[in-house]
Amino acid sequence: DGVEHHVWPIPDGPLDGTQLAGVMRLAQAACDALEDGRKVLVRCFHGYNRSGLVVAHALIRDGHSAEEAIRLIRTRRSPWALHNELFVEYLHTGLPTVRLLEELEELAE
Repeated sequence: DGVEHHVWPIPDGPLDGTQLAGVMRLAQAACDALEDGRKVLVRCFHGYNRSGLVVAHALIRDGHSAEEAIRLIRTRRSPWALHNELFVEYLHTGLPTVRLLEELEELAE
């Protein structure tokens, strides 16, 4: 009782605008919970890429640079965390920007 549970399907590959929006919503939910003094668990199938993407975006929202967020995740989780280079590029570009570009590309098709 009293535990929020959020689920969003995120492939370990290129993400479309809807999937990116889901990642951003999950990161926002994590930030909100932490601000309310709650503990947060973010997990995915293997715990390296998709959960890392959500946590990194939450850290970036909290003021960390992309490099700091990636370094923190790799230090605390595993050197193999965020080994999906596309996700690393997403973080460097910024998920809102990547989402906008994805949606523009979808409109052009």
